[in-house]
Formats: sequence, structure tokens, C-alpha cells
Amino acid sequence: MGKTAFVFPGQGSQFAGMGRDLAERYAQAREVFERADAALGEPLSRLCFEGPEEQLKLTANTQPAILTVSLAAFAVLKAGGVVFDGVAGHSLGEYSAVGAAGGLGVEDLVRTVRRRGQLMQEAVPVGVGAMSAVLGPAPDAVEAACREASSADEVAVAANFNAPEQTVIAGHAAAVARAGELLQARGAKRVVALPVSAPFHSPLMVPARVGLEPVLAGLAFAELGVPLYNNVDATPVQAAEVVRMGLVRQVDAPVRWVELVQRMVADGFDTFVEVGPGSVLSGLVKRIARGVQTVQVGTADQAAAYLGS
Repeated sequence: MGKTAFVFPGQGSQFAGMGRDLAERYAQAREVFERADAALGEPLSRLCFEGPEEQLKLTANTQPAILTVSLAAFAVLKAGGVVFDGVAGHSLGEYSAVGAAGGLGVEDLVRTVRRRGQLMQEAVPVGVGAMSAVLGPAPDAVEAACREASSADEVAVAANFNAPEQTVIAGHAAAVARAGELLQARGAKRVVALPVSAPFHSPLMVPARVGLEPVLAGLAFAELGVPLYNNVDATPVQAAEVVRMGLVRQVDAPVRWVELVQRMVADGFDTFVEVGPGSVLSGLVKRIARGVQTVQVGTADQAAAYLGS
């Protein structure tokens, strides 16, 4: 019998209405939303349940909203006695994963990711940075194009290694555009500009990392109950200080999702349960590791099906 991983989505998986059915059907989910609302001093739950979409898209709202829905879904699974052997999360999702593994509570997590979203938005004026998804070329070809497109004043880097043929690039808008043009000229299937408000996981996020470090330093992390396969090193960690520093370092470092999933598979994981809104990670996992099982638990019906009730 192989191991089961709980994986948690990042930005881009949000939608107005998410989590509402979980809160209506399950007291454990409702409690998570109530704790998040109280911690922020505002009705985040209403934004998740009703929108508007424009407000939900703002990074400082998106991050706590996705985290809260993910932790609400996890709370339902936990109450059902579900066993899991490890966790991982994509970018923001790493915070949800830390919560699921017992590293921090809902209140600390939701306040921290609200601040993370604010710092990431403040790090770069709107319009200065950009991100694009590159479909087709191997990661080393993407990195080479980014190096060519960068100058002393403008940089583009590979920011998310999402799947063998999908790498997201980020940086100064002009450099990202140049890298995209180079890649298209060299046969990329598609280069798609992403509707994001800042160039996440690029060197332009250094001010956000500097601002977030003292916030994370002030939190009392507990040792994790199961291994977290982290974004920056794609290796399993459990010690509180290592987990904390991984969250600091990931702000301006690439998300090594391909290596992370490959390492989990090598360590015996063959079932990946995507806990939270959407199914983005399930699609990526299947493209990285054919033959593994993926399951989504982001709605009340999906939770009931997984719990067999």
C-alpha cells in the first residue's frame, strides 16, 4: 500500500462561492471560517462565499481566502479520521500544508498570509512586473531564454517549475515579454501572460521576503506531525525552524513543483489528495507522475465521497 499525500493549491484556484457548501454542511469547516473572520476582524468568509470576484482577485484577499477554504476542507477530513503520510503546497499552499501538519494554527496562518499578500503587492508597483506561462520547452531552454532576455536593469527568471512542459516565468514586464518572444521564436507551443498583480517568486520579491521574515520569526512554529515537502528544496522537512526558513526563502525563489512531486513518488507516495478549491495541482501531478491517483476535496460532495459517507 502506497502513501497518501495531501497537497494544497496556491493563487489562481480561487472562485466566488468557494467553501460555502463546506460551511453549510460541516460544523468543522464552519468553525475554521469563523476563526479566520475573527483573526482578521472582517468577514473573509463572505468574500469566499459571495465575492465579488474583483475583490477576491486582490492578492491580499486571495491568499487568506484560499488558505481558509483549504483548511476548512482539511478540518472535515481530519474529523473523519482520514490518515495521510505527508503534505505539500504550491506557493501560498505551503502555508495550508503547514497548518494541516500541525505547524501553526488557523489564526496565525490567516494573519500571516494576509500580510504576505500585502507585502508581495507592495514590493513592485502595478504594471512593472509580469508573469507568463510557457508551454512546450524544457525547463533549461526556458532558463536560457530568461538569461538572454535579462539585462542589468531588467530581469526575467523561471519562477514556477509546474510540469515537465510548463514553466512560469516572472520578472520585469519588458524582460518577461522579451523572453516570451525568444521562446516563441524557438518553437514554444504557447506563451500565456498570467492575470497576476505582481511577479511572484522572482528577485523583484526581495522586499517582500525582507518584510515577511520578522513576521514569521514572531510565530511559535511546532514540529510537524508529518513531513512537508517544501517548495524551495523539494525535500521533506519537519523541524520547526527549517519549516519557517523555507517559508521565508520561497517568496523570491522558484517553486520546484516537478522535483517535489518526483521526490514524493520516489519516497512511496502514490495517492495525491488536492485539499482546497479547484483541481490545478491534480492536473500538474498527473503530468509529472503518470500512474498515480489524484483526488479533489474542495466541495462538500467531494469531502463526503472521500470519507465514504
